[in-house]
Amino acid sequence: MTDISNAVPDNAAGAANAVPPTPTLGEAFKYWLKLGFIAFGGPVGQIAMMHTELVERRRWISEHRFLHALNYCMLLPGPEAIQLAIYISWLMHGVKGAVMAGVLFFMPAFVLVTVLAGVYLSYGDLPAMQGIFYGIKPAVVAIVLFAAWRIGSKVLKNEVLLAIAALSFVGIFFFKIGFPWIVLAAGILGAIGGKLLPAKFKAGGGGHGASGKTHGPAIIDDDTPPPAHAKFSSGKTLAMTGIFVAIWAVALLALAGTPVLFEMGEFFTKAAFLSIGGAYAVLPYIYQGAVEQFAWVTGPQIMDGLALGETTPGPLIKFVTWVGYLGAVDKAVFASPVVAGMAGAAVATFFTFLPSFWFIIAGGPMVEATRGELKFTAPLTAITAAVVGVILNLAVFFAWHTFWPKASEADPFAAPFEWLPVIVAIAAFLALWKYKVDIMKVIGACALLGLAYSFFM
Repeated sequence: MTDISNAVPDNAAGAANAVPPTPTLGEAFKYWLKLGFIAFGGPVGQIAMMHTELVERRRWISEHRFLHALNYCMLLPGPEAIQLAIYISWLMHGVKGAVMAGVLFFMPAFVLVTVLAGVYLSYGDLPAMQGIFYGIKPAVVAIVLFAAWRIGSKVLKNEVLLAIAALSFVGIFFFKIGFPWIVLAAGILGAIGGKLLPAKFKAGGGGHGASGKTHGPAIIDDDTPPPAHAKFSSGKTLAMTGIFVAIWAVALLALAGTPVLFEMGEFFTKAAFLSIGGAYAVLPYIYQGAVEQFAWVTGPQIMDGLALGETTPGPLIKFVTWVGYLGAVDKAVFASPVVAGMAGAAVATFFTFLPSFWFIIAGGPMVEATRGELKFTAPLTAITAAVVGVILNLAVFFAWHTFWPKASEADPFAAPFEWLPVIVAIAAFLALWKYKVDIMKVIGACALLGLAYSFFM
């Protein structure tokens, strides 16, 4: 370790070399609540915030253990940032800590998105609101296209993975193949290809390797043994899995009397297990189900919700809260629109996030037992490649409805053609790609542009 005794007083040097006191559950509660309110910037920004605070400043967990947990979360379906928060809090405070960190991570976002959904339905027809969303929609086109480029640049490292991405795009764009079938086919191709052409299916990025950095002794240090609750036992794993299955089944059966909410519970459970690669990866599946299969929301409403998801704290996949709220109101699951919306938002959120808690609480002990570097398997690499093609299809679909707002399957290029959204989308993509402008700033600028334009519409 670097000698810092000449740079700081002896007592400061001693404090830097001492293990910090273990935070109480109440002290941890304050941190996770604060994180829920400030967790902007998507998963990368949220993970960076946790690293800075928990590894460097508070030293609750060492660099190596932090990356070890992150590697596991990167392999899982679902939002990796919230899963990492659950994992770290589970290590420190057991199941209580896991539930606390996970709920506090998304609760502020849940409340905010629910309020915004109610405002949207009440005032969305006002010219000013329409102008704001007119400017936001081309920004969403650029954001989704940028997501496809960002993931593709990390993953599509050879012609085989490029071919899988291209086949995925063709399958969903031209032949309307469902997202789960594309994921299944890509996984099979990856399993076969990993044996026949292993070099082609090595993970192309997105993982996090080991690090030699140190920031002083940590509460959960490199050589700290797992606490009793984190020790692996097959019996305990099965028992915990049984508990989660029971919670899921009871919650779903409680909705049996309300068909729309029951369908939402089933649908968002499937979505939670298909979100390999993050929120943008599962967005096409949610679009197919929520818009085309169940007609809970429209395509433009999905885009509006995605834009609001990018500008509010918490995991991006919280746009399911938006979908649940609008869908339940549209289907009038209860006489009161507010009650209906709250119920739909709660159902969508609960069933989307429940598996993340199971992955950590039931699967974490196995990860702690191995303590080896985790890698993407060949099937996951192939699935990630396929996801690039699916996201690209979504960008094309959003662009189609934004540039030709009157378009339909029967008349795909119905007039009028909107030239201003094209310019805004190009400018937004260049801002994200070339100039590395923050997504929130891009959306804000486009919203202001749309608001200004509404005075001349």
